[in-house]
Amino acid sequence: MGGPSSAYPHGVTIDDKSSVAVPLAFPVPEPMIEQASRFYAAGRSPVQPRVAATVLLLRPSTPPGASGFEAYLIRRVAAVAFGGVYAFPGGGVDPSDAGTDLRWAGPEPAEWSARLGCPPAEAQAVVCAAAREVFEEAGVLLAGPDGDTVVGDVAGDDWEAERQALLARSFSFGDLLRRRGLTLRADLLAAWSRWITPEFEPRRFDTYFFVARLPAGQVPRDVSGEADHTVWVPPSTALGRADAGQWSLLPPTRVTLAEVGGCADLDGVFAAAAGRDPAVPVRPELRVDPDGTVSFVVPFGSRH
Repeated sequence: MGGPSSAYPHGVTIDDKSSVAVPLAFPVPEPMIEQASRFYAAGRSPVQPRVAATVLLLRPSTPPGASGFEAYLIRRVAAVAFGGVYAFPGGGVDPSDAGTDLRWAGPEPAEWSARLGCPPAEAQAVVCAAAREVFEEAGVLLAGPDGDTVVGDVAGDDWEAERQALLARSFSFGDLLRRRGLTLRADLLAAWSRWITPEFEPRRFDTYFFVARLPAGQVPRDVSGEADHTVWVPPSTALGRADAGQWSLLPPTRVTLAEVGGCADLDGVFAAAAGRDPAVPVRPELRVDPDGTVSFVVPFGSRH
């Protein structure tokens, strides 16, 4: 890209690897400040974070021929964790994601293990969870009859029945793929980053972020019971709406949008992903300024 980008007036500097080059600071809601104060005052131990996966689904900008690309976001319903915020499809790794009887295309679990910095079995479960979550929450299936193809439209009633049964855990994602004679296209996912929830939070996640292109012929559906709105939007537009107070974005979402938004096109996003180190987690820290202002600071010094 040739130097820092000035296209994002969000306190974000994008470097040649499409990463955030300086620490970012975010305001901390008062209830969270109080929660952190109670946690540290009581000398509590942090809960173990649950391993999770989330997918930033991308497509070329519309109409055809337009420059740039768009990201798919869902707004969580108020009744669930992080209600009201815009996020990417994702969630915790399920025990069933660890099944090994899968037709698999792309990097083997041992390669994902080295990439993600976790044991091969866990790496396979994380990748499987990423594919499962994007199907459950967006109706997009990263699988095909073989390692060179992807299924087309999966919006029919038969696929919706499968999705509902999967959400009910009537069977596993692996069971679905086997019954349909499909191969998991792990090669369609590119690892981007890893974020760990601050230690004072009662619910913590160790989340791997992936990027993926929307497969040709597939159309995301507004299907998730945990979302009340879905949207395709250029990263810069999402950041602008957050800056204007119109949207609520958590720091991982905001930073990831800024990072991918520094790429000129989708090929640039995946080239940037190959040069990143998603094994090293990002751990947002609390900072208290001399004037008493409390902020989340996202340190990146050891990450890129």
